[in-house]
Amino acid sequence: MRLADFILANVEPILAEWEVFARSIDSCEALDQLTLRDHAGQILQATARNMKSAQSPEERAQKSKGQPQPGQDSDALDGASDMHALDRLNLGFDMLEVMSEYRALRASVLRLWHESTRDISHTDVEDLTRFNESIDQSLAQAVASYTRRVDQARDMFLAILSHDLRNPLSAISMSAYVLPRLVNNQTETVECSLRIARSVLVMERMISDLLDYTRTRLGAGMPVTPAPVDLAELARGLIEEYRSAYPDRNIHSTFSGDLRGQFDADRVRQAISNLLGNAVQHGAVDVPISLQLKGEESHVAISIHNGGTPIPPGELPNIFNPLVRGSSAVNPKANRPGSIGMGLYIAREVAKSHGGHIHVTSTAEEGTRFTIRLPRKPAPGTRPPILDAGQIRKM
Repeated sequence: MRLADFILANVEPILAEWEVFARSIDSCEALDQLTLRDHAGQILQATARNMKSAQSPEERAQKSKGQPQPGQDSDALDGASDMHALDRLNLGFDMLEVMSEYRALRASVLRLWHESTRDISHTDVEDLTRFNESIDQSLAQAVASYTRRVDQARDMFLAILSHDLRNPLSAISMSAYVLPRLVNNQTETVECSLRIARSVLVMERMISDLLDYTRTRLGAGMPVTPAPVDLAELARGLIEEYRSAYPDRNIHSTFSGDLRGQFDADRVRQAISNLLGNAVQHGAVDVPISLQLKGEESHVAISIHNGGTPIPPGELPNIFNPLVRGSSAVNPKANRPGSIGMGLYIAREVAKSHGGHIHVTSTAEEGTRFTIRLPRKPAPGTRPPILDAGQIRKM
């Protein structure tokens, strides 16, 4: 059987192998079958149609150089690759993970085809060449689309960061200019000093979030130092802080089970604080915010719930991705002072660095709930850093 015909006749077995491989990627945790397969079926069918389409030697030469001739089959192939790359970016895939899917797809198709036929035909070489050209075209288009979206998101993110840093910096500059002229006015002097201190705190928080983001992108994850911690004590202190900061909001907590384990107290506190801040920012004022901690046999579950307008279903896959969320102008939201929109991303990275995970559900009827599950004894990460450990520690 010709390779293109084999692909069209065996889409389901090929997709099954694609799904198995995709599930092994870290970014695919807790994804359903439909999301795992994504546009793989369209890519396969477009590849087979592209292989069967008539192409002149000149067209194939241009195609091998990354310059395919426009046509219905080529457009379908590129379109499926575009959509697949953007969906994988939204799910948190990095470039290497997207490329690895194509490598696995190529290997699966060729292995299954080889197992299905024993006779070698003179057309096999041509089929292999056409197949590799189509897969390479699809991969090149996916990489280009992925890179283009990341570049756009990065530019938007830097613009937002620059704008948000300008406000506290202007406050510091103005206060520093006025302060020497208030020698005889103690009240105004104290107020200027407090304004400088608050602005510095805002900038420090923003820079700290940015450094955390940089570390997680360049290293093996967010650095943590687990030690014996009782999360009940940690959460009680945090709840009191939020009740004092937001006296008009109804914030309550419930604890059950054994909440002790090996955790990085500062990082877990940061994650819970980010989720509480998100609930305060986006939750309905007339609906209580709840923090629930539940001790399980090997894990501790941390749940934050708020009411209000639900997260649109189309945004749920992107909710933990700061670049994609930052580049969206569909539903813009003002950040809290000192926030550059990385709170949910950092909460996810804290969970991952402890060997746990975070999950979100959001409906108009049930409200929005973020749940972090942390193992009591986190396993060390195995992902190799892009920079060496010494460089990452200096950041």
